[in-house]
Amino acid sequence: MGEQHAVKFPQEVLDEYAALGIDLPSLFSAGHLGERMDIHILEAAADRVVGTMPVEGNTQPYGLLHGGASAVLAETLGSVGAMLHGGHTKIAVGVDLNCTHHRGVRSGLVTGTATPVHRGRSTATYEIVITDEQDKRVCTARLTCLLRDMNE
Repeated sequence: MGEQHAVKFPQEVLDEYAALGIDLPSLFSAGHLGERMDIHILEAAADRVVGTMPVEGNTQPYGLLHGGASAVLAETLGSVGAMLHGGHTKIAVGVDLNCTHHRGVRSGLVTGTATPVHRGRSTATYEIVITDEQDKRVCTARLTCLLRDMNE
């Protein structure tokens, strides 16, 4: 897969998790599926999560970026935002994801940016905008996560 990238977290978030002995970059990674799809999270905070994914290796039979790949990128970024919003006592579980695909992409890198629509005590909803290298919108997604107590 691609080279390792350092995720940029707000210092107060790094301090909070370090005090608990938690490896934040590992906890908020793209996971095994994200690794296979070569997703890289570039920055992560409760109010904005940014990540990239190559088109190559994530296409459907016609050579276009697969809509499911866009969905994986969107859910990854929105989930990271929801987890950061929930804090170290909560886990974020996706309960609704919808994606609108605006244009096809055949090559290059796509970038997703997740921003909150709603951040409550028990749910968090993020809008994720995925763009191509020319900053044209490829996909708009919305993810809602249930925030569950870590002990449930």
